[in-house]
Amino acid sequence: MAAGVLSPLRRVVVGLSGGVDSAVSAWLLKQQGHEVVGLFMKNWDDDDDTGYCSANEDFVDAAAVADVIGIDLEHVNFAADYKDRVFAEFLREYQAGRTPNPDVLCNAEIKFRAFLDHATGLGADVIATGHYARRRDVPLAGGGTEAQLLKGLDPSKDQSYFLHRLSQAQLQRSWFPLGALHKTEVRQIAQRLGLPNAKKKDSTGICFIGERPFREFLNRYLAARPGPIEDEDGRVVGQHMGLSFYTLGQRQGLGVGGVKGAHAGQPWFVARKDMARNALVVVQGHDHPWLLSNGLQAAQCSWCSGKPPPPAAYHAKTRYRQADAACHWTNGSQGGDFSLRFDEPQWAVTPGQSAVVYDGEVCLGGGVIAQAFD
Repeated sequence: MAAGVLSPLRRVVVGLSGGVDSAVSAWLLKQQGHEVVGLFMKNWDDDDDTGYCSANEDFVDAAAVADVIGIDLEHVNFAADYKDRVFAEFLREYQAGRTPNPDVLCNAEIKFRAFLDHATGLGADVIATGHYARRRDVPLAGGGTEAQLLKGLDPSKDQSYFLHRLSQAQLQRSWFPLGALHKTEVRQIAQRLGLPNAKKKDSTGICFIGERPFREFLNRYLAARPGPIEDEDGRVVGQHMGLSFYTLGQRQGLGVGGVKGAHAGQPWFVARKDMARNALVVVQGHDHPWLLSNGLQAAQCSWCSGKPPPPAAYHAKTRYRQADAACHWTNGSQGGDFSLRFDEPQWAVTPGQSAVVYDGEVCLGGGVIAQAFD
């Protein structure tokens, strides 16, 4: 199946989130003649009454969209799966001083595993989502095809970074109808159709947790363990509330803005976490050498083809919305790890985040950053 070509006709279960992207995805598939069923996933139960969880409002929007498009909508609760497979790992990583990306794990474990399993029970041939990514099927020499994950054509919305952990089994049964569209086109389609969520604001919060003060949220699950904030010379310049609540490169919320350092007038950034001493190390200046890394080691690898790429020159992202960085990929000695050596130093390479490798427009896969090095 070439990117953008969705045929022959299939029974497709579409993840309807209540947002405009999944709504237009469902409509496009219906227009192409596919048998489309909507599935709304509820994945967070802990605090629906706080005002931050929008699941009820989102379901109302999804139901309204399904009514306009003319498709059935099913409501399913994956909260237990989300808590076990995603949120527990999320907390473990923060407790270890790393900064995880729950959206990556949520896609691999919930949206394209629990959701896919449930959709299969509904008789689905494939599932579809509103992600800005593409799939291309490439013939294999021995027969069959390999599903490649490609970047979405809208560079400002490409979400292949979040999908890099999808396996061949998941990719082979997944469609991304918006991959060849720009966000402006999607909005225009929604407005032309009169979809009730055509102007709905995009969600920017953590996957299924919502938009809320993050430190306040994390404090409900992780105990505060205050300690010193030190500058590069070891001088104590403040106190942190717990290393779990900070990430490398962080500028806001440090409480050291009035402290005079060696580089007067330049902002402070988190540069290191000393877990053994429970000390947070900050430096002044965005381009301080302690914020720059020439390479990284990654673990927990996942490759879309099912096997690692050969050592060669590629491009990689160490965080979402980062520009592709030229690098050289080397397979690690453990089999499940790899190293990247960058052509140019990278800023605030953060353990726990994902290092995602690209060969042109093809997303090869990646791993979780274990450490950065000079």
